Amino acid sequence: MRVSTRVVLLLALLASLLSFAKFNHCPNSGWQSPDQYVHACYSDIPALYGERALDKGVWAYSSGADSVEYPVIQGAVMWLTAKVIPHGINNYFYGSALLLALLFIFISLLIFRMKPEFGYLLPLAPAAVASMYINWDLWAIATMMLAIYWFDRKAEVASAVALGIAVSTKFLPIFLLIPIAIIFFRQERISKFVKYAAIFIATFAAINLPVALTTPEGWWRFYDLNLNRGSDWGSVWYSLSNLGLDLTHQNYLSVLCLAIGLTALTIFLLQLRTPPTLAHTAIFVMIIVMAVSKVYSPQYVLWLTPLAIIAMIDKRELTVFWFWQGAEVMYHLAIWQHLAQVTGAKFGLPVVAYSVIALIRIGASILLLVRLAARHQSSRVFPSEFLLSTGESYP
Repeated sequence: MRVSTRVVLLLALLASLLSFAKFNHCPNSGWQSPDQYVHACYSDIPALYGERALDKGVWAYSSGADSVEYPVIQGAVMWLTAKVIPHGINNYFYGSALLLALLFIFISLLIFRMKPEFGYLLPLAPAAVASMYINWDLWAIATMMLAIYWFDRKAEVASAVALGIAVSTKFLPIFLLIPIAIIFFRQERISKFVKYAAIFIATFAAINLPVALTTPEGWWRFYDLNLNRGSDWGSVWYSLSNLGLDLTHQNYLSVLCLAIGLTALTIFLLQLRTPPTLAHTAIFVMIIVMAVSKVYSPQYVLWLTPLAIIAMIDKRELTVFWFWQGAEVMYHLAIWQHLAQVTGAKFGLPVVAYSVIALIRIGASILLLVRLAARHQSSRVFPSEFLLSTGESYP
C-alpha cells in the first residue's frame, strides 16, 4: 500500500502524540515506583537527570564512576538538553521528548523515501510507538538510517561519517561494518572499503578523542560497564537462569554465540548470487546481536523496527512482521509488570512468566530473520556449485 508524504507525516505526528499520552501519567504522578511500572510509563530520561547530576549542570563525563553510561554524543545531548531546558525533572523530560518526537518523524519520512510501499509501517508499529520516550536511542537510530540510505545510494563518504556519528551515540551500529565489508568484497571494491573504514574511524576518533583525553574515566565507563556486566533484563541468559538453567561463563557464551551467528551470516551473504544491499541485510546482523547479548532493553525494538521495514520486499512478509510486533508488545507489557512486582506492587508478573515471554520475544525475532532470509534461498550459490563454475567470474 503506497501512501503520500503527508499521510506518513500525519501518522508519525499522531504516533508521537499517542506515545506521549502513554508516558504522561508518570510526570503527573512524580515518577514514583511501582506506579511508573504499573502504568508502563517509566523512562530513563528523568531517572538519569538527577542520578548523573545533569540537574546541577555537571558535564556528563566529569563525574568518574558516576558519569553517564553512554557514548559521547548521547552524553552530550543529555547534558546540553539539561543546560538549555529550564530546571525541573518534568521540563527535562518534556524537552527531551519533543526532540525524540522530531527524530521519530524524521525517521518515518526517511523510511518512506527508502521503502515507499511500506513507508506507513513505523508509525503503526505498536511496540515501537510504545517505546519512543524510554531512552535517547532515536538520536543514534536516525544517523544509522542515514548511513544505510547513503550507502545504498553510493554516497559512501557521507555514509561513513553518519555511521561514525551513530556509533558515537550508541555503539550498536558498529556491527553494520560486517555487512558493509561483505558488500564491498562482493562488489570487488576492497580499496573502497578501506577508504570507508578510514573515514568511519576518523569520524569516531574526532568525536571521542577530546572526551577520552580530558575525562578518560568518564568516557571509559560505558565500555567498562558493557564489558563486565552480567546477564540482565530481557536477555536469553537472564531468562534461562530464571527458569533453572543457570549457565556459567555467560560472558564467554555470549561472545561465542555472537561469533557463531555472525560467521553464519557472513557465509550466507557470501553465497548469494548477487551482492545484497545494506538495507536488506542490516536487520540480520542486528537481530543476531540482540538475540545473544547480555541485555535487551525494551526500547531496542526501536532499532529493529525500521530495519525490518526497509528489509521487506513482499507484502507476504507483513504477516511475520506483525506477529513479531505482537511478541514485542507482549514483552513490553511483561517487563513493566514484572518490575512492578519487584518494586512492591500488589500485583505484577512473576519472574517465570516474564522469562518465558522474553524467550518468546527472542524466538519471534529469529522467526522474522528466517522469514526475511528465506527469500534469498533460491539465489544462493552453494560451495560445490561455486567451485565448479570456473567459467564465471565472482561475484
